[in-house]
Amino acid sequence: MENQSIRYQSKDLGHLGLVAGMCHELGLIEQIDQRLPPTDKSVSHGTAVVAMILNGLGFVSQTLYLVPHFFRDKPLSRLLRQEVSADELNDDSLGRTLDAIFAYGASELYSQLAVHSAQHLGLQTRFGHLDSTSFHVDGQYNSAWEVSEENVIHITQGYSRDHRQELNQVMLNLIVEAQASIPLHMEAASGNRSDKESFGRIVKEHCENLKNRVGIEYMIADSAFYTQRTIQQVSPHTFFISRVPSTLSLVQQFIEGIDVDQMQILDANHRYEELGSLYGGVPQRWMAYHSQEAEARSWKTLKKKLLKESQEDQKRLKHLCAREFACEADARHHFEKSKPHFQWTQVQFQGLEEVHKYGKGKVGKPRKQELPETIVYKIQADLRMDLAPIDQARKKGGIFVLATNQIDPSELSPKTLLKNYKNQSKVERGFRFLKDPYFFTSSLFLKKPQRITALMMIMTLCLLVYAALEHRIRGTLLENQETYPDQKGKPSNRPTARWVFSSFKGIHVLYLDTNQTLVLNMKPHHSQLLRLLGPPYQSVYS
Repeated sequence: MENQSIRYQSKDLGHLGLVAGMCHELGLIEQIDQRLPPTDKSVSHGTAVVAMILNGLGFVSQTLYLVPHFFRDKPLSRLLRQEVSADELNDDSLGRTLDAIFAYGASELYSQLAVHSAQHLGLQTRFGHLDSTSFHVDGQYNSAWEVSEENVIHITQGYSRDHRQELNQVMLNLIVEAQASIPLHMEAASGNRSDKESFGRIVKEHCENLKNRVGIEYMIADSAFYTQRTIQQVSPHTFFISRVPSTLSLVQQFIEGIDVDQMQILDANHRYEELGSLYGGVPQRWMAYHSQEAEARSWKTLKKKLLKESQEDQKRLKHLCAREFACEADARHHFEKSKPHFQWTQVQFQGLEEVHKYGKGKVGKPRKQELPETIVYKIQADLRMDLAPIDQARKKGGIFVLATNQIDPSELSPKTLLKNYKNQSKVERGFRFLKDPYFFTSSLFLKKPQRITALMMIMTLCLLVYAALEHRIRGTLLENQETYPDQKGKPSNRPTARWVFSSFKGIHVLYLDTNQTLVLNMKPHHSQLLRLLGPPYQSVYS
């Protein structure tokens, strides 16, 4: 009997099954389809959004018109839980979804999905973090317009966090919760919009809702938040924590009056001193912190400055000692006037040198008893390093000031205030993720600015899914007292989602013409993690 060959094909599953599992666990397709108007196409808006999330977290940096190519070797029926062909996920269907998102309101839709996700994951945090960044775009869009259309962002030049001032850009504002680093609110803004304009309005409009729905009581932001206008806009029922700009004269006076050695000890690395403030007419607590790590960093900068200044002081001294004065009084007077110009060194007066001049053109030693035509005086001095102000500058270089309108220290202690302000890095880490060259936002290009706004909502949704998945993996491992092998093969209960994604590389689905499927290259640690995560994830890999 002749053997018949079996036809088969392999499709790349990899880590995308984990991404799809989180999308299904959060019910993103259903949540989106409930809110956006139905479409007569075979791809619903919810399915299109999840497809873009899979593309964004596929770390391939594909543009929209290449999405069908990305999905041609992917098991779509497993990832999307419906029969959709790769060719149906084209720029037309995805563009229609972006248009529908903009028409609904990208920020409104995102906030609804984010709050639902936070509630599903059981996140409850008192602290939210507010920050912004810029993304440069390819294309002119409406950059030449003086005023943009109503509700349409103005894509134009502005201050660039990427140091690409020559490019048009768009801004992204985020509020991120502190427990799982999930963005709870996103807002695209015009490329020339400053943080000082946006932050006060965002806090005023959204914090009360976030407090009621996910428990956020404190909004934390960097020094761009701290202006009189912004802090006056904050609701009395919402508390803020912000770094106070060091350029404020009140801050400089506060720091000037601090003796670091007399500050209260907070921990092995920090000291603090508290001061009441009514800046902007808002009762606050100003907390000055001294950090040994910050002092060490500032000392490196200060040493470079000292070297440069000392070289300048040597030049000043040379010019000072070369100058001739008609009388001793003039010389002494000029010396006293020059002393303040030596900031980091002390100029020491050694005396005056009397110089006799015997007329022009005369050379050699003067004749005996010859009288000089004129007598001038030169200053004799040298420099000594003034260690006291240098030591004070070194110590005070490690001081920064935080402000809060929570005036009750029993509700917000100095230690809690500092700890939660330092978590501001959670937002910055999210921005680094979005700007990763392997993500699809190294630069943005779409047909119109409305779609840029919607795409930024998709980008932030990618960050939400990524952060939620990392939180779920770590929480599940900890709850079950299990571990996952790290990059060195050692057990860890806090792996990053990126490493887990990398470790799932090589997993494929084999399709046989007998309607059978086999999942290839699964390892025991893969199966263990999927078992802990539960059915939404196991079903994709079974």
